[in-house]
Amino acid sequence: MLRLDLSNLDSRRIGSQGIDLEQALRAHKKRLEAARDALWGRKGDPAEFLGWIDVPEDTQTLRKVLRYREANAWVEDLVVLGIGGSALGAQAVNAALGKGPVRLHFVDNVEPEPILELLRSLEPRKTLVNVISKSGSTAETMAAFLAFRRWLEEALGQDWKRHVVVTTDPARGILRPYAQAEGLPAFEVPPAVGGRFSVTCPVGTLPLAFVGVDLEALLAGCRKANETAQAQVEANLPAQSALVHHLLSQKGKSVNVFMPYSTRLRYLPDWFVQLHDESLGKAIDREGKVVHTGTTAVRAIGTTDQHAQVQLFREGPHDKLITFVRLEKPTEDLKIPAVAGLEALDYLFGRSFFELLDAEAKATAHALAKAHQPNFAFVLERLDAYTLGWLMQHLMWQTAFLGELWNINAFDQPGVELGKEYTYALMGRRGYEKLAAELKAEGVE
Repeated sequence: MLRLDLSNLDSRRIGSQGIDLEQALRAHKKRLEAARDALWGRKGDPAEFLGWIDVPEDTQTLRKVLRYREANAWVEDLVVLGIGGSALGAQAVNAALGKGPVRLHFVDNVEPEPILELLRSLEPRKTLVNVISKSGSTAETMAAFLAFRRWLEEALGQDWKRHVVVTTDPARGILRPYAQAEGLPAFEVPPAVGGRFSVTCPVGTLPLAFVGVDLEALLAGCRKANETAQAQVEANLPAQSALVHHLLSQKGKSVNVFMPYSTRLRYLPDWFVQLHDESLGKAIDREGKVVHTGTTAVRAIGTTDQHAQVQLFREGPHDKLITFVRLEKPTEDLKIPAVAGLEALDYLFGRSFFELLDAEAKATAHALAKAHQPNFAFVLERLDAYTLGWLMQHLMWQTAFLGELWNINAFDQPGVELGKEYTYALMGRRGYEKLAAELKAEGVE
């Protein structure tokens, strides 16, 4: 079960910094319905990159993933070679729900020392390497693959192929023909699914199968989010949370703090930051007008960041919307014992750690509201695969609705392409000689 707690947005509580959501839903009903209908209407067009909506229905691919997991029971360490959307979703779900016994490792940077440290710590015969790149040309991922392939080949000879599995485009790019030529098992990234929306396809489900995540429940939760995204505005949770972001951005809330009160959800903000920022930070709208849309997502974790960032959130600039994620129930709990000589702490004696966590989350939210800083919460009944799948698919829908409200394409990322081209030029990739010469003339080499 997932619900929205919007009480700390109410203008009757926080004044001009808040909103009257019931009134706003009535005023924007037709616009939200048009956004909903446009998204559902376009999902069959691969060029629109809305394939993530249908992925949770693909039980055939899920069965293929689970069969591959069962056939490779020898794996003790799984190394995921991927960056951005090819790693962040699986990393978030693994931290929340992964049970082992397989250990997941994510190589999502090209700093040499951590890679060497990982290579030295692994036993090649018990290691599976999952290289994930839709195009096969992602420089960071493919550099890591070249290193891991050599490491496996030196240790295992031709048996290295048993220790590599590829996740890539079904037809395009350089990894698919390479996998076919080498006889490597390969899974598909659906063509109409972008990286930051790919956690529910084999990009995420394949590594998560090895750590015991209940993938059927995860995808069932995603389907529940799809159901709510089809509902009338009054029951359409992603339309409602998107409207909150839209209205508060108009009030100057240019920073979106995403703050789960759960250590197990510590990587969820990293996934959300990419989803939100890469989707919604756009210079040009659908008509070609210069708009420079977007709000900046910022990660925080409760209770840790009560002692690091909440001072700024409460007393700093009124440019923030804080989104909390709270749990209603713990999976397990721990009592706080009484200790003689520390009676000054008797308010803790006999209470539980979850009671303290819950009190701190609610207290922080209320303290922010008292300072007229708007905030709202996603409240999860418990942290399980179903509810986490629901939340992550909800956030994808929220992003899609915001793209419609801001009249931008939420599914491309033109702003990162020039940096990639500069990297290719500096590394001497063929075809980029002219750009390399331009960089050299500008003092970059």
